[in-house]
Amino acid sequence: MSSREDEALALAAVDALTGQLALAPKPGLPDPRDLGARATRQDHCSLRWSAKALAPGLAAMAAAARRTGEPSPRLRTELGAIGRCTEHSVGLAGGGHRGALWTLGLLVAAAALAPGARPGDVALAAKKIAAHSDKRAPRRPSRGSSVSAKYGAAGARGEARAGFPHVRRALDALATSRRAGADEAEARLDALLTVMSTLQDTELLHTAGPLGLRHVQAGAREVLAAGGTTTEAGRAALLALDADLHARAWSPRGSAGLLAGALFLDALPVKADPRAA
Repeated sequence: MSSREDEALALAAVDALTGQLALAPKPGLPDPRDLGARATRQDHCSLRWSAKALAPGLAAMAAAARRTGEPSPRLRTELGAIGRCTEHSVGLAGGGHRGALWTLGLLVAAAALAPGARPGDVALAAKKIAAHSDKRAPRRPSRGSSVSAKYGAAGARGEARAGFPHVRRALDALATSRRAGADEAEARLDALLTVMSTLQDTELLHTAGPLGLRHVQAGAREVLAAGGTTTEAGRAALLALDADLHARAWSPRGSAGLLAGALFLDALPVKADPRAA
């Protein structure tokens, strides 16, 4: 049974995901401003509804972590079972967010294990959970794992087992952009582009292949090299990249899910270090 603390973590994760969805323009990703395209509008609304459907499962993951008390194989197996049930519920609500569920589920469980910890320490706890295998997972490989094996990409599992390096990169980018005077939306878009610039996104590898992935990474780096979303040149490069990816139907969904993970960690309260007093 979940507590208020568990439910608060789940709602914070959902808020992070819906906050990511609200950003615009996101290269190749659903845009809430595009009300002229019926399919796009329905896609975005469906993603918002299905994001909210994650809350009960995420709260259950937090409760499982508190009950277990350590990043053990038992906890990993329980999180996998909850995740598969949550995927089914999200499918009934419109689908989507499978990659984000993996990221947010591990981070929510890690945050429950280490309340008040710094973002880097939460990511480390998530790494310890992800190090264990889920013995009850279906034997049939997922599309992401198949793509990872084909191209040698780390994939979602590798990202988690490495301690979410791209989530940590996104956090650094958020802090850098805010210090430079960017507003919150600009800082979040810069963080998304930072992830896109280096992530071996298995969704892109599936739809666009290695050449397409490198094309997207280069486009993201071009925006950042032009000064990011706060400059006129960077904004123009962002709009051009967005139009290009939508025209090609290439969607960096993996980067979007990792940005949601960063926004979740960024919103967590951190206990003061008594040694700093």
